[in-house]
Amino acid sequence: MHQTSALIVILTLLLVPPLVNGQNTRFSDPDAVVRDQFWGTLYADGGTSFFCETPFKNKGFTMTAGHIYPLSAVRSALGCGTSSQCDRDDRYRQIASDLHNMVPVTNRVEMRRRNARYEELGAGAREDECGNRESAQFFAPPGKVKGDVARAVAYMVDTYDLPWVGASPVFKSWNRMDPPDDHELTRHRQVSELQGNENPFILNPDRMDNL
Repeated sequence: MHQTSALIVILTLLLVPPLVNGQNTRFSDPDAVVRDQFWGTLYADGGTSFFCETPFKNKGFTMTAGHIYPLSAVRSALGCGTSSQCDRDDRYRQIASDLHNMVPVTNRVEMRRRNARYEELGAGAREDECGNRESAQFFAPPGKVKGDVARAVAYMVDTYDLPWVGASPVFKSWNRMDPPDDHELTRHRQVSELQGNENPFILNPDRMDNL
C-alpha cells in the first residue's frame, strides 16, 4: 500500500511541470485567456474588484480584466504599432496573456487609469470613494493594494525587460509599506498553478530592492 502511494507521488511529480521563475510560456492568446482562464476559472464564482473591493458575482457589464502594467505601455515598449498590429506580434500576445498582470477592475476605474503612470500623489490630487487618486496622467491606488501593484509591475519589468511605468523608488516604497497578505498569496498560488510560473517578488518582496 505504501509502495503504491509512493509510486503515485513520484509519477505525479514527473508528469506535472514544476513552477518556475520566468516568463509565461503556457498562454499566448489574450482573448482566450481572459475568457477561459481569468473569468472562466479564477473568477468563475465572482470576487471583488481590485482597486475598489466592489463585490461581483460574475463579469456582467460593469467589470473588465484590467492589466496592472498597462498594455498601452507594453505596446509602446515593444514598438509593435497599434493595438490591432500588436495583436499579430507573438511577443506582445505572450505578455498580454500573463495572468500575473491581470486583475478584475470596474469599467469606471479602468477608463481612468489604464493609460496612466503610477505616482505617489498627495492630498491635493482628486480622490474617489475607493481611495484612488488621480492627477493629470498619474494614478495612485489605495494603500491596501499599493504593494500588489508594485510587485506586479516589478514582475513585468524584470520578466519581460520592460521599462518602469513610474519612478522605481515609488514602487519599492509601496512594496515595503504594503507586504503580501493572504489574499495576494492565495491568488498568486492559483495563477501560478494555471500558468506554470511564479512572481518571485510576491514570494520574496525584499528582492525588489535589488531590481
